Amino acid sequence: MSQVDNRQKSGGRTYSSQNGSKRSTPGTGRRTSQSYRTNSSYQQRRGKKRKRGPQYDITKILLGIILAVASVICIMAAVKFIGSHKAKETEVGTTTVSETDLQKEVKVDGITLTGLSREEAREALDKQYQWGMKVTYKDEEYKLKNLMDSKVEALLKEIYEGEPKESYTLDTDGLEEDVQAEVKAIAEKWDVAAKNGSISGFDDNTGKFIYSGEKNGFAIDQDKLTADILAQLKAKNFQADVPASGNETAPKITEAQAKEMYKVIGTYTTTTTTNKDRNKNIELASNALNGLILQPGEEFSFNKATGERSSAKGYRPAGAYLNGELIEEPGGGVCQVSSTLYNAVVFSGLTTTERHAHSYEPSYVTPGEDAMVSFGGPDMKFVNNSSTAIAIRTSFADRKLKISIVGIPILEDGVTLSMTSKKTAELDAPAPVYEEDQTLQTGEEKIAKAETKGSRWVTNLVTKKDGVVVSDEFFHNSTYRGKSATIKRNTSGVVIPAADPSGTGSESGAGNSAETGTPPANETTTASADAQGPADKPATGETQAGQTQGPSSTTEAADGSGQNIVPPNPLNQ
Repeated sequence: MSQVDNRQKSGGRTYSSQNGSKRSTPGTGRRTSQSYRTNSSYQQRRGKKRKRGPQYDITKILLGIILAVASVICIMAAVKFIGSHKAKETEVGTTTVSETDLQKEVKVDGITLTGLSREEAREALDKQYQWGMKVTYKDEEYKLKNLMDSKVEALLKEIYEGEPKESYTLDTDGLEEDVQAEVKAIAEKWDVAAKNGSISGFDDNTGKFIYSGEKNGFAIDQDKLTADILAQLKAKNFQADVPASGNETAPKITEAQAKEMYKVIGTYTTTTTTNKDRNKNIELASNALNGLILQPGEEFSFNKATGERSSAKGYRPAGAYLNGELIEEPGGGVCQVSSTLYNAVVFSGLTTTERHAHSYEPSYVTPGEDAMVSFGGPDMKFVNNSSTAIAIRTSFADRKLKISIVGIPILEDGVTLSMTSKKTAELDAPAPVYEEDQTLQTGEEKIAKAETKGSRWVTNLVTKKDGVVVSDEFFHNSTYRGKSATIKRNTSGVVIPAADPSGTGSESGAGNSAETGTPPANETTTASADAQGPADKPATGETQAGQTQGPSSTTEAADGSGQNIVPPNPLNQ
């Protein structure tokens, strides 16, 4: 059978390859021919459709996109390279010369810097201008800081960061302020202040203050020393040893003058109760303060001055309030000492740094003008803000506590200070406390102790000049608690007849607390040892606004006039 016949039987198609070989595809005779004709018609129709628009090759399109992206990347890389190259050129132009040697011929005071880096140039200049200048006085010396350091740095900046010249000289001008600062530090180290004649101690045996003599001081001649240092800088003698000189300074106050100038600049007096234990505590605390001296700027602390008020020191149990409860503890009553001192301090013109109001209104000073203390807790403090030493003088006799501040007057002549306090609100007392008493009839109540209202007070500081008020300003606020009433009643339903008293009761001093210290009804608290008056009137006879009880707050003078007038030998009385 021929090859043609075979193809017809198989119904396949034969394709010729380029080398002349033929291959066939399976199929069935007529269907193949029809299919072939159909495919030919499809190809003709498909060909007609392609002719309607451009024909695209996907490979060529992708290749074009890749080439475009590559071009963009190349352009960006080129721009980056050119920018970095220009930046390097700029950096080289401005020179950070720690990495670049100086190529130009440059000299500083004959020192060649050519071929040196900036750091090497710095080392060469430091070696040439070695610093070791100092100031001496007697056996002491003061090493000056390197005043040329900034000058050398400025010179290197000019050479290495600009267009350098061929020759430079190190500049030593414009250092006056730096030299003056060093000279001031030297003066603070070596100057000795002149010592004024001053109160320096207290003789317990004689009851008199002791005065120390004056003493000359010494002051460095700062103008001369400044000029000498500048001269050495100009000569570039940086290893110079500059001698300092100075003069003695005289004190402003001699011992004899101090004895005349010191006087009582503020004083206050209060009256104590008949409670012997309480009065003993007041005596001990006031003795601890007597003769105490404070130097200018020194701060006083009541708790530090007296120490712990303990039985070991002789303090006796007396009435005191702890968290609002009346208790017996050693030292009860010392708050009267701190409050008396507080008033004397204020009237002197000294600066109070800590003050606390009591829990309850005091009776020995006007409410608002007290100062409560408790060891390890609230304190009474003040600072000696005067330019000379001051001293505290106390005395306690016949239930009169007097505390004075001794010093050279702080206030101007004719100026006095006082406090005025006014009650601004009355506060409700706590709920009553009931006690069972079967001697009362069932349902009967009896007030054993009346309630006491609480209160708020505002205190002003009043300044007078020759008796005329020049200022009346707020000083501080104080708040005091009320006390509960004690009411006896019988709710048991059992009535026990009261026994007849077999004798008169003995007088007791109990109940006179550290904070109240209530004196007997016929006694008054006064602001003057010599001027006495009713409790609701000032000791000087002047009525102070807002005062409803207690003494007036005026500065006590030695003559009882209420002014800072000092009689002869006031400190020995």
